[in-house]
Amino acid sequence: MSETSRSAPQSAVRPIIVGWLAGFATVSIWAFWIVGTRHAVMHHLPPAAVGLLRFGVPALVLAPVAWHIGLVPKGLTWMKGLGLFGSGAPFFLVVALGMGFAPAAEIGPLLPGTMPLFVALIGWLVFRERLERIRIVGFLLILAGVVCIGGSGLLLSGTGAWRGHLLLLGGACLWGIYTHAYRRSGLSALQAAAVVGLWSFLILIPFGAPPLAAAVRDGLGGAIVGQLLLQGFLSGIVGIVLYGLAVDRLGASRAAALSPLSIVLAALIAVPTLGEIPGLAAMAGIALATLGVVLASGVLRPPAPDGKA
Repeated sequence: MSETSRSAPQSAVRPIIVGWLAGFATVSIWAFWIVGTRHAVMHHLPPAAVGLLRFGVPALVLAPVAWHIGLVPKGLTWMKGLGLFGSGAPFFLVVALGMGFAPAAEIGPLLPGTMPLFVALIGWLVFRERLERIRIVGFLLILAGVVCIGGSGLLLSGTGAWRGHLLLLGGACLWGIYTHAYRRSGLSALQAAAVVGLWSFLILIPFGAPPLAAAVRDGLGGAIVGQLLLQGFLSGIVGIVLYGLAVDRLGASRAAALSPLSIVLAALIAVPTLGEIPGLAAMAGIALATLGVVLASGVLRPPAPDGKA
């Protein structure tokens, strides 16, 4: 076998390996973001302050992109603009507030776990998009997982966790709206991130800057730097780039199928860092929601009759 023929399979395999590594790194960032955000809002920083850190770095880094297309990009209707902006400051504030009530192990299934459900539901109700049978089964499993996680706490619990559950589901709905608005906006991923990040940063300044200044005076500079790296750099920039790399190398379905790993990782990380051990009902819900996300992503759908993906 010639050296050229040996190198051909290796060159074909290398992008796939890069894609899987990028995907695993992405879901790891998501998991640490869930636990780190809950820790911040539970201990020393209000949601608006954490949100300011989250959008400050992307707003600064992507400022040239926002300058080029403008704060209100040409051709973007106000309905689509509102849908895009919903994924910024509104999404973060709703989710961060919900994280103050719900344990970290329950955040994964209720937030990234239900995002595909809301995307599909909005697509079916508003845009008449068709759903494959295997994906419908996945969505039903996600719903079953949500019920297991919420349990009686959705109605009767005095711990306030039900408030977190509803807020997290609201955040997932906002992300579903954003997904459809982005698809129809005509903007690239960087352009959408630049506009949403800059608007969110500007709106959060009067609400987030005072508590950040107070935290610095109280000697919490180290915690702020840690959140700046986690929220702004890792989640706001590195995670977006790595996820795009995973989609390019693996395809959308394979990349989406990795999202359940963030659910499991967040639950595992929360045990030593936050001392939160999920109960049996929550663990059952995590398992159901994880399986549901895999099915709903479409990665296990039967191949098309012509053999095309």
